Amino acid sequence: MARLSYDSVEALIYDPVSANRTATRAALYAIGFRRTETVSTLEAMIESIQKGAPDIVLCEAQGAVEELCSAVQQLRQGSAGYNPFIVIIVTAWEKSSSLITRVVNSGADDLLLRPFSTALLGSRIEAHIDRRKGFVITTDYVGPDRGRGQSQGTSAPLFDPPNSLKMKAKEKLTSDIIAKRLDGELKVARDKLTAEKLRRDSFQICVLWRLMQEQPAGALQISVDLAKLTNLARSIDRRCRDTEFDSAVSWCDSVLAACEGLHLGVDRNASMHLLGHAALNLHQIFFPEKSPAEQLSEIDATVAIIRTRNQPAIAS
Repeated sequence: MARLSYDSVEALIYDPVSANRTATRAALYAIGFRRTETVSTLEAMIESIQKGAPDIVLCEAQGAVEELCSAVQQLRQGSAGYNPFIVIIVTAWEKSSSLITRVVNSGADDLLLRPFSTALLGSRIEAHIDRRKGFVITTDYVGPDRGRGQSQGTSAPLFDPPNSLKMKAKEKLTSDIIAKRLDGELKVARDKLTAEKLRRDSFQICVLWRLMQEQPAGALQISVDLAKLTNLARSIDRRCRDTEFDSAVSWCDSVLAACEGLHLGVDRNASMHLLGHAALNLHQIFFPEKSPAEQLSEIDATVAIIRTRNQPAIAS
């Protein structure tokens, strides 16, 4: 196997503790990294990623798990940087089920417990060069496949994310070739991310509409679902402007208007009718190959799965 070279790899270390930053940087240097930036705040990490995406990020979770994982999730969703697919290794001092769940759900590539050896860090990095997991895209998750392939009622296709770490460390391409190839791969991957997110989010809007139809007015879950619907419609609106899906914007406006009507308690029947009409038309834009009957069949099949899954909680 060709020897890896990290001379040209751009690494970023985020850790609020100076001694830990120094130790991590020393470990990377021992492995062969020569271009390493360190930052002490989460804001500085995000700013560095936005200014010029590194090839790999090591970020500490201790003390700010929610904030860090939220930032990683936003990055993977494509809203916090030029390259949503950089290799991300989260570090932590304690392993708990809640920490693992949060990191896994954020879309990070790996979780590494401190203190770690240089050899262990090196082997983890090599794994993300030679055996990086394929990525999946669902309504609320973009990242390495971890058994989410059947989420949302339809299979989530795997794709290989652009990996500038591999281009530099293993393939040893020139900077010009890397820049050109990475730009091309990122365009394809970002287009895939946008298209799949639009399909997933529009499907989720339809599922929420169907679930809300059977809920009594004033139910606590209604407020939760309205918040989700509002966020999904705004996300679709943002992604569709100035694209081939520009016609979806008006249907997003209708979803938002229906949500406002339901929130204010103005003619629930009319608002639910508007929501359903807008949701199905929005869905049709992103699934033109499916007939209305096929759409409803898939939506109702997913709703049935959700009802079955929630039944024990309801019964208890």
